[in-house]
Amino acid sequence: MTGALFLAQLLNGFQLGVLLFLLSAGLTLVLGIMNCINLTHGSLYMIGAYVAAATYGRWNSFVLAGVAAVLVSLAMGLLIERVVLRRLYQRDHLYQVLGTFGLILFINEVVRIIWGPSPLFINVPEALSGTVNLLGLPYPAYRFAIIACGLAVAGGLYVVIHKTRVGMLIRAGASNATMVSALGVNISLLNAVVFGAGAALAGLAGLMAAPILSVQPGMGEPILILTLVVIVTGGVGSIRGAFYGALIVGMVDTMGRALLPGVMRELFERSLAQAAGPALASMSIYLLMAAVLAVRPQGLFPVKHG
Repeated sequence: MTGALFLAQLLNGFQLGVLLFLLSAGLTLVLGIMNCINLTHGSLYMIGAYVAAATYGRWNSFVLAGVAAVLVSLAMGLLIERVVLRRLYQRDHLYQVLGTFGLILFINEVVRIIWGPSPLFINVPEALSGTVNLLGLPYPAYRFAIIACGLAVAGGLYVVIHKTRVGMLIRAGASNATMVSALGVNISLLNAVVFGAGAALAGLAGLMAAPILSVQPGMGEPILILTLVVIVTGGVGSIRGAFYGALIVGMVDTMGRALLPGVMRELFERSLAQAAGPALASMSIYLLMAAVLAVRPQGLFPVKHG
């Protein structure tokens, strides 16, 4: 692998990590504060992508598509929280898994009814359609925009979580939600705020992913699996863990797919390498998660108490 290709794969891994952070930031707080398993988070990402593609196709404005994607995902998230999840908070996790899994199937069918089974596509905005020269490597400007967007969201979340009263309540809720409720905080409102913020971030991730992926029914499930790996690796309830965990998972997944097949071809005969290389590459993040669980079950960057 040449140096330019290696640098491109590093940037791709960083970009994937930032995209995963947009999804995992909200979901890790839902798990940490509300102690609720929400499998519909990937569906909210899908809704954001579909709304963005439909809006862009109608008005040819990426900014308007972004506003629509975030607002519709926010509204959909609040609706799901109010109608379904609020009834499941005190139930066993099995009920939450079954309830939100049923919602995945329902939302996928609704998407097929509204937009059809064929994929939708959205063009990269003209202003970001070029490339940026980095150390002699031309790299797509839009992928840099994804990185910049994710870092801006990470910085904004840091300020909100650590410098505001709402952030203080969120951190306290992640540490001990029962005590926060006993102190008179409206935990239902706090849950709605956290869930709505997570849904909006999922919609933003769908918007940013739409120009580089095909928008199709069921696109939320594969990214949900990666997001859950991020949360387990980084630490449930931790924004810091979501950020670093997402970067680690993004790098391991991308570099594993880029490097492992070539390494296998050097070590083993061609037929074995062709069969085992891609399989090991796709397994790399799950092996990483298993190793983290074995050494640090609480994750690499758990919530700091006290």
